[in-house]
Amino acid sequence: MGYVIATANMKGGVGKTTLTVNMATCLVKNHNKRVLVLDLDSQISATLSLMSPVDFAKLRKNRRTLRYLIDDIISPSSRAKLTIRDIIQPQVCDLPGLDLLPGDIDLYDEFVVSEMLHQQAVSLGENEFETIWNRFERVLLGKILEPVRQEYDFIILDCAPGYNLLTRSALATSNYYVLPAKPEPLSVVGIQLLERRIAQLKESHEHEAHIDIQMLGIIFTMSNTNFLSGRYYKQVMQRVHQDFGDAKICQTQIPVDVNVAKAVDSFKPVVLNNSSTAGSKAFYQLTQELLQKLEYAEREKPPRTNLEVATP
Repeated sequence: MGYVIATANMKGGVGKTTLTVNMATCLVKNHNKRVLVLDLDSQISATLSLMSPVDFAKLRKNRRTLRYLIDDIISPSSRAKLTIRDIIQPQVCDLPGLDLLPGDIDLYDEFVVSEMLHQQAVSLGENEFETIWNRFERVLLGKILEPVRQEYDFIILDCAPGYNLLTRSALATSNYYVLPAKPEPLSVVGIQLLERRIAQLKESHEHEAHIDIQMLGIIFTMSNTNFLSGRYYKQVMQRVHQDFGDAKICQTQIPVDVNVAKAVDSFKPVVLNNSSTAGSKAFYQLTQELLQKLEYAEREKPPRTNLEVATP
């Protein structure tokens, strides 16, 4: 069974999607891995980084997005269903091994979810609605991914900023998470908030299941050479190292590179669109570093067993 890795930060604008699609592409292109990218952000940035808006509009019209799979769990129907394999887009960017489960600008209706869970609680005689909700968020993405989980070396979940239902479910489903951040105080606050939320998530589920997600690394993005040499930057970095320890900070930083932004116009990650740029080279190096961190983390914990996915 492959690894599920979430890309998350409570703060937006820190380069989560750019990291996700370039890391996924490097794993395929440079390390011969089979990778699925799952877009969990209603801004659909990961989706539009790997396919054109025209192609996405066609998929959405035919309900071939993540929204369909979520709807099928919330309101199951007896009619013929699309499977996750029907919705996954293979070989995006014409790269064999790189697949995409497209997101949607309207992923789910929280009122409908609450109504469904309330009815479930009443029918089961559960007094604690929170227990039903926690169970649902824990298994939602795991249930969606279960049919294909063993077909990939890596499934990378591009989470939305903040802490919504899908982000919580992503963290509950994942083996590891990576945390992109800008070298500035507000971004550091986003790291601290996410760490606190993950601790709360583990605590809220500990009576029914053991959530064993671990941080793989903190990655500093959009680093500016002039800024990096300043005293202000050094103070920020010193604070992060004190809070999280040297082992959790990736040595490779992603520099400011206009080619990374330009690549979006071609609907391809920069590592495919322009592999010789500073940004591309940093993503290559970072992916290698993360694989080394993953290897070390796996050596330090007991052998993994197949994860059972409960039914909500």
